[in-house]
This record gives sequence, structure tokens and C-alpha cells, in this order.
Amino acid sequence: MIGTDPAAFRAALPGAGRLIGLDVGTRTIGTALCDAGWTIASPALLVRRTKFSVDRAALEALMTEQLVAGIVIGLPLNLDGSDSPRTQSTRAFARNMSGARPILLWDERWSTQAVTRTLIEADASRARRAELVDKLAASYILQGAIDALAGL
Repeated sequence: MIGTDPAAFRAALPGAGRLIGLDVGTRTIGTALCDAGWTIASPALLVRRTKFSVDRAALEALMTEQLVAGIVIGLPLNLDGSDSPRTQSTRAFARNMSGARPILLWDERWSTQAVTRTLIEADASRARRAELVDKLAASYILQGAIDALAGL
């Protein structure tokens, strides 16, 4: 199951369990995990992209180790809500990741900007921001999704 409806995603989950958030970029995949009670999202690994099979294996290992029940993938829509080439690439990534776990595509239009703004306010260096932004964006995406799911 791949979709944008939080209610359908929740219904497809096999009960409670951890969720993983993914911020899929061209060079890296930021990851975040939440607890089984869907309270708080925390940054996890940064996967440096190579071949899809290698990337998928790294993500599958993390999801298996952390007992992940569902996947939330940030969907980079244009500001007007329309699809872009990055959106299409992310949808293809989601199709390639589909399998035993349901996937929720979550609007991430403002995640990177919000995280970058927070890091600048925290006086993080440009190098430190580059190191953290994808993992924190994944956490931002996942937190938005679990907040919405908690309200259902």
C-alpha cells in the first residue's frame, strides 16, 4: 500500500509499531524513527546513495533491526501542490521500496527550509548544517505524520 491518506495508512498498519521517516535526496537519504507509541520522532542514520539495491538493503537492515511497521516518505511537491521531477522520482523510489510495509507519502514542502532555519538560529556552521539537515528533515517529516495519525 502506497498512498497519501493518513487514515488509509493507519488502517494498513499491522497494529502499533515503530515508523521510519525518509527524506529522499539525490545524494543522501535522511532517516528518522519514532517510538512504537508514535510520540516523538528522532533522527537516525544518513544513507549515502549509491545503487538502489545497496540503498534498499541498508534501509531494510535498519527497518528489520528497529522492528519498523510502516514507512513515511517525504513527498517534495511544488509550492502550488503540483508534482515536480523530484516528486516523480520520490514516487518511483516509494514504488521500488514497496513490499511488506505500508508507505505514506507525506507533504514535505517546508521541511528542509524549517530545519535549515532552526540550524542557522542555533549558529550551526555550514558544514554542520550539511551533515544534519537530511536526518533532521526526515525527523520533521515523520513528526508531522505521527501528529496527524495521533489525531485520527
